[in-house]
Amino acid sequence: MLAAHAQFRLAMDMPGCNSQEMIQRTLQTKRLTLVPLGEEHLEYEVALDAYPDVMRYLGAGEPRERLEVEKHHQQRIDEARNGLGFWAGFVRADFVGWWLLTSEDDDERGQAELGYRLLPDFWRQGLASEGAAELLAYGFNDMGLTQIFAETMAVNTGSRAVMSRIGLTYLGTRGEGNSGPITGSDQGVVDYAITNDRWAAFID
Repeated sequence: MLAAHAQFRLAMDMPGCNSQEMIQRTLQTKRLTLVPLGEEHLEYEVALDAYPDVMRYLGAGEPRERLEVEKHHQQRIDEARNGLGFWAGFVRADFVGWWLLTSEDDDERGQAELGYRLLPDFWRQGLASEGAAELLAYGFNDMGLTQIFAETMAVNTGSRAVMSRIGLTYLGTRGEGNSGPITGSDQGVVDYAITNDRWAAFID
């Protein structure tokens, strides 16, 4: 997959990131406080996944019941390692959504995956991009990553716009023609990625 984009393939070593004791840090942007996801954030996730518009391009394309959210919540907490994981985002005391930067050991698209999920009240305010850009800086500057990737459904124009806005490059589309429960599934899934060097040039 993505053989035409070999320039994005990098070794999976993580310089400066070989300690199992590295902890996930709280991050601060101009407007957001990104806190490592914990047990205390479950109710926020339950409310987030209950919005039809939030779940439109995710999973089965439908809001999730509490038991399913609880299962995913625990899986997200279990993803935390080597300073990476999930973050709950807040503007002052208001929960905005969550962001992820999770390690991927054997993925040719990159060493870590970037993602985000926000409440509709906070859409179209640049907050998804603001949090995602902070995680890119954290991943490259603090964690020593050399490549980060993201993926979404091809029809999810909002998420794709965020990826492009923060400098990720479109790699390709996969799974076209496959039917699924979500309208537009047949258009496939798109992959984006950015290297440390390209990110440094992008923010310069």
